[in-house]
Formats: sequence, structure tokens, C-alpha cells
Amino acid sequence: MFMGEYVHSIDAKGRIILPADFRQELGVTFIITRGLDNCLFLYGQQAWEEWVAKLRALPTAKPAARALTRFFFAGARTLECDKQGRFLVPANLRTHAGIALKQDVVLTGVDTRIEVWSKEQWAKYNEEVEPDVTAIADSLSELGI
Repeated sequence: MFMGEYVHSIDAKGRIILPADFRQELGVTFIITRGLDNCLFLYGQQAWEEWVAKLRALPTAKPAARALTRFFFAGARTLECDKQGRFLVPANLRTHAGIALKQDVVLTGVDTRIEVWSKEQWAKYNEEVEPDVTAIADSLSELGI
């Protein structure tokens, strides 16, 4: 399980240090793809395979299912960390998440995945969501939250 919040800088070559707490759980190779809410998702192999199984189960006759599948697969890449624990974020994914070179990013553990946010987007997201988190929890109460 991934949890916690870490701030790191992306370097001039587009690399980010993966926190040591995340490295072992994530594995040697992992998947990066576009995420929802203008962030990036990192998945270990097993979690990615479970997510892929859910996407494959969607009916391809439905336009929304095709759109969601394209969104995640078109942006997906398999990565590895270098000896310093850094991984390269492809330019198209940096653009999706609004991450510029030489800026701070936030890596958050979200159970089965890691999210990568620009520091500004993370702060904006939290400003919008935190005041409503009680109402959000209430709206999901029928799901056992």
C-alpha cells in the first residue's frame, strides 16, 4: 500500500527521485500514465494488470469506455529507476500534468498507485476538495464510506 506525501524537484532532464518508501513496493519496473485531475499515475506491475483487467472488461461498443481506455493506454510507459532512484517523466506526460522542468512536484501514495502532481496543481486541488470532504464522504456513504 502506498501512502504519504513527498516533495521533490524535477531536474533539467525531466527526472524525479522516487522516494525510498515507494521504491520497494513499486518494484524494478513500473508503469506511468496520465492520471485523472491533471496528475500522473504510477502503478506497480500487479496493480497495473488489475487496472488493465477492469479496462478490458468495459464494453468497447460504448464511446465512454473507448475514451477511458485510450486515455490510460495511450499515455502509458514502462519505466525503471536509475541507480540514484530517479525516473524519467516523458515530455507528453509532463505536459498533461502541467509539470515544468526544474520545479517542485508532489508524489502522493494513494493505496495501489502513486500520483505525481505539480506542486501548484496539488495545492489548488486541496484548496478545492478539502472544504467539501465531509460532504463527499456523506455522498459515498452508501458505498460503505
